[in-house]
Amino acid sequence: MGGWMAVLTYIRRYWIAVAAHLAVLLAWQLFVQLGEIEPYIMPSPLATIMTLGDDNAWVHNTLFTAGEIFGGYFCAVVFGVSMALFFSWSKLLDAALMPLLISLNMIPKVALGPIFIVWFSYGMGSNILMAFAISFLPILITTARGLQEVEPDLIDLVRTLRASRWQIFTKIQLPGSLPFIFSGMKVAVVLAVAGAIVGEFIASEEGLGYLMMQRQVELDTASMFMAVLLITLIGSVLYGLVIMLEKIMVPRDARLG
Repeated sequence: MGGWMAVLTYIRRYWIAVAAHLAVLLAWQLFVQLGEIEPYIMPSPLATIMTLGDDNAWVHNTLFTAGEIFGGYFCAVVFGVSMALFFSWSKLLDAALMPLLISLNMIPKVALGPIFIVWFSYGMGSNILMAFAISFLPILITTARGLQEVEPDLIDLVRTLRASRWQIFTKIQLPGSLPFIFSGMKVAVVLAVAGAIVGEFIASEEGLGYLMMQRQVELDTASMFMAVLLITLIGSVLYGLVIMLEKIMVPRDARLG
């Protein structure tokens, strides 16, 4: 009985969001049909979905793009949290490297594409690096802010009890900074998706971004829309996983949003 109640609660909480998505699809379908829009300008949702049966390229390219997004995002989380920890341990390191990283982040990531091709050639590696380069800084900054928000008196107290740096981090700093970390992680999801697709536009022979470029030449707008929907789905899945993890690890009253 409790399981069914949990399901009903979940449905009541999210039915409005589901209804809004369905309303957008319905409005899209009616706009195309009633407006007699040419398919090469804007295909209907039904025509877009039907492109999935045209060939077998969708599964491979979707998995390829998902691997780039998840790979770049995972690297951004690991390196962002780790570097923020090092900065919290060393004020000199923070003062020297944080401004440098912010300055490097001002470089347009599209301009890095040709350099990544020279270093890593075409393929998944350069696109993962592109996703990482775009999504890394928000995680670093929010984690560093979260580590700074931990009460200094509490840290001084445990230091008098001879706690090690690792114990201070795992028992006090990390739990206290989790709301900030997840805030940065949610922002980084969008950036990781954008970085992977930009990388595919510049330097790839696989993936949904590459497939869009190929279908653009053929004026196959329906396939281009399908690629956009699949990219959105990948990003939504990753965002949903972050939200689920946040609900498990962060108390409701401590979440930032």
